[in-house]
Amino acid sequence: MTEAYGCMTCNVGATVPNFRLETYEPSKGDFGEISLESQMASKKWTILFFYPADFTFV
Repeated sequence: MTEAYGCMTCNVGATVPNFRLETYEPSKGDFGEISLESQMASKKWTILFFYPADFTFV
């Protein structure tokens, strides 16, 4: 989340703000993008978790 949203708490089943994130797709070896809007348009269930510094390639 950005500073624009400040400190927020999300609960199961709660509506979250629209987001757009850069992703890395290991099977393709390339970067991409995902957004809540695209997931909802595809009628896909979405689980969002944030764990700083995990999955970081350094």
